Amino acid sequence: MTEKLNPVARVPELELTPFERGSAYQSADAGIAERIGLTQLGAVYSEVPPGKSGCPFHVHHVEEEMFVILEGEGVYRFGPDSYPVKAGDVLGAPRGGPEYAHKLTNTGTGPLKYLSISTQADTEICEYPDSGKFQASTRKSGERNSHFKFAGRMESGVDYWDGEQSAD
Repeated sequence: MTEKLNPVARVPELELTPFERGSAYQSADAGIAERIGLTQLGAVYSEVPPGKSGCPFHVHHVEEEMFVILEGEGVYRFGPDSYPVKAGDVLGAPRGGPEYAHKLTNTGTGPLKYLSISTQADTEICEYPDSGKFQASTRKSGERNSHFKFAGRMESGVDYWDGEQSAD
């Protein structure tokens, strides 16, 4: 018998998974979408401490994101501009090129709490303009974990025919 789906997630009851990378990145996150049965829409609750960001400046080439600020304040770097944000603000991150790259940083004295909501694509290219990287990933429809993931830089690319047998 299949377990009955509970379509309600209560933010205060979510089990947060801590993440930290160097001195700039730290958050505690909980996936919401899967636990309420969504497969085509992603949703994550995040808490970021003062002075930190949850991820680097990046842009998705396929998926779109929206952030809903629940508590705290920060700065939303979007393309060449920066915007002060606070509880009640809704931020858009359209798919596209570097002009839509984004990063959210906590500039307040308490935790920055927000929801990240996104479309879900089976194949995605994510670009990191500050570091010149990109990441390509694929996954089976409805699954969160990637089956293929590769991060690299354009200058390390090879010709399409590199390493292929010639048709002599």
